Amino acid sequence: MTTLNADELIAKAQAATGLEKFDSDSFREGLDILLGDYNASGAAAGERVQRSLMLALVNRLKSTDYLNKNPELLQRPIEKPVFVFGVPRTGTTLLSNLLAKDPARRSPLTWEIDEPVPPATSDTLLSDPRALARLEMEKKMLAAMPEMGKYYRSSAIYPNEDVYIMAHDFKTLMWESTGKCPNYRDWLLSTDMTSAYEYHKRYLQLLQHHAPGVWNLKMPSHSLWLETLMKVYPDARLVWTHRDPLTAVGSFCGIISLGHRSVGEVDSDYIGKNCLYQAQLHADRIMDFRDKHGEDRVIDVHYTDLMTNPIEAMRKLYTALGDEFTPEAEAGMQSWLDDNPQDKFGRHEYKLAQYGLSVETVKPAFERYLSRYEVASEGL
Repeated sequence: MTTLNADELIAKAQAATGLEKFDSDSFREGLDILLGDYNASGAAAGERVQRSLMLALVNRLKSTDYLNKNPELLQRPIEKPVFVFGVPRTGTTLLSNLLAKDPARRSPLTWEIDEPVPPATSDTLLSDPRALARLEMEKKMLAAMPEMGKYYRSSAIYPNEDVYIMAHDFKTLMWESTGKCPNYRDWLLSTDMTSAYEYHKRYLQLLQHHAPGVWNLKMPSHSLWLETLMKVYPDARLVWTHRDPLTAVGSFCGIISLGHRSVGEVDSDYIGKNCLYQAQLHADRIMDFRDKHGEDRVIDVHYTDLMTNPIEAMRKLYTALGDEFTPEAEAGMQSWLDDNPQDKFGRHEYKLAQYGLSVETVKPAFERYLSRYEVASEGL
């Protein structure tokens, strides 16, 4: 069985880049705990996992080097960013993709998160050779595995989640989603996330060097660390997506099972218990934040509104944000919707029973949430 060692991975990343210096060692504790779980469960043997670990370390080295050479970038503010979050599988991806089609806004795109140096310009965000190469690779992957499109609407030139940035600090549930990592999960849910959000800000300051704008950012699990987020981004605008938790939990289990399948055997009961626990925690921590800071500190967007009349839902969101909903924004969003109809790649089907769950086990976990918000039932 392959055993992964943090020092060896770091040395390999340094050799691959020719760079020695990290901005800090804040990533090390999380990396060590994660590798302990990986090695214990056998997930370390997965080639995909090892590539992801290397990419995180390589990009941390590259971003550190670029910012050391351009220190003035760290003085450029991230002003009034919009953060989209919520229980996983509640429409955060759809909302993020629509926001990204407003030419007045800025989103971290998949390709540039993975290949940040040198950063793109505003004019080359969609045409950079690195983006085009990724699009070609993506086309081949979808041709080989068309079913992947029904799980997650992604593209090299679509916005991607902050997990892929915060992964460089080894503080994100992305790592935990790749296998059984109970020690890493418990550590992550109780640790101080300040370094991860500070690194996230540095990364945005790098990406906006030649392509500035008002940032749109998305990660369901921002829900878990809103106090820390606000400490690093005090003028952030917060958007919570709502959906029937019975549907969301089932979909969450389905997407996590894909990650587990890529590294070994799927323990459906473990996934069910873990996803229900995490989903409830997402909702509870947002409500705790609102109890402390007031309902108006967070803007609500409902999945059913996004599905039945997305343009009107976005118009209402812009009003709440205090931003102008321009004709260019509306046209960009409508174009994306026309190109991405629901179930374009087939329907993502899942059943709670597959994961040892039922209406009777899931609904009580969201009693506090459902008694507080009117969320449309999706009939599960």
